[in-house]
Amino acid sequence: MKERWWTAPTEAENGKTIMVTGRDYLDEVIAKGKFIYRVTVAWDYNALPSGMPDDADARLMEAATDAFISEFKKDKIAYLTGIYTGDGRREWVFYTSNLNIFGKVFNRALAELDQMPLAIEAEEDRDWDEYHEMRDISYIPESEEEK
Repeated sequence: MKERWWTAPTEAENGKTIMVTGRDYLDEVIAKGKFIYRVTVAWDYNALPSGMPDDADARLMEAATDAFISEFKKDKIAYLTGIYTGDGRREWVFYTSNLNIFGKVFNRALAELDQMPLAIEAEEDRDWDEYHEMRDISYIPESEEEK
């Protein structure tokens, strides 16, 4: 499966900048109808005046993102679809077909990293409403060089 990510600035309700990173080429995954649970993993951090994390938190967030992508690519039990950063909060959004197995792979992905103050919520989202909304407000099409 082809993998492509885009990043675009958006604006929170309070006017602060939120950087949105979204994943492209998920139409086949969505069409399968198996990945019906949306899992949001949130980290509320002490923000710099810009609303972004400091360097230490940013490095750990990036390590977590890399670990998520690596582990979930192996098991294909879930797809990381969006990452939101700004206004003192980082969120990773996943879609999964099985919450129990998701938890096991999630914990395995973070096992080697420093502990993080994460809050996790899961809910059913059969139509991928959150993903489509994120895509509608932030999508950047492929450039000619990327094709």
